[in-house]
Amino acid sequence: MKKKIETMGLALLAAVLMSCNVGTNTTEEVKTGYTDMEALEAIFSRKSVRQYVADKPVEQEKIDLLVRAGMAAPSAMDRRPWEIVVFSDREAMDQLSESLPYAKMLKQAPMAIIVCGDREKSEHNWYIDCSAVTQNILLAAEALGLGAVWTGVYPGQERVDLVSAALGLPENIIPLNVIPIGYPDGEQQAKDKWDESKVHYNKW
Repeated sequence: MKKKIETMGLALLAAVLMSCNVGTNTTEEVKTGYTDMEALEAIFSRKSVRQYVADKPVEQEKIDLLVRAGMAAPSAMDRRPWEIVVFSDREAMDQLSESLPYAKMLKQAPMAIIVCGDREKSEHNWYIDCSAVTQNILLAAEALGLGAVWTGVYPGQERVDLVSAALGLPENIIPLNVIPIGYPDGEQQAKDKWDESKVHYNKW
């Protein structure tokens, strides 16, 4: 299964990017030689991965696809208030791993993506829009054979201050989360979260 996932492709991501008119790239330009991974397979296979192969970096083409997939997300009134920081400063990551209560795995991860929101572009909805960006990144990571986990920053002010200082963020840019990313160290299984009792039709 691991080998299958690692060789799975990105035609799905390319289609998403094209449908959302991200940049000017054609489908041919974002092909990577992988085969397809069904959207539902990525969704149901996604899991929070907290252990990574420390000496195996994430390839630049995969980083580019993670970011592009994130920016294919919807946003209120199409304001796109997101800003994305690709983070691989080893010393700074180690320091943040000691400071952030839910991001200890940064010490092992080869990189992280920090999804931020510009509250000047969307005062009330930026964190909702950036949550959609985050989910896209997590699903893309699964499709690319990578491991990732959403570690919360906002709304904890102390955590926001720590990450803002580490990244040198402007005052109007708020970090929503830190997403450690790398190749999974060992096999991990997705949780089955289906609960029929939480589904309601027409009324409660």
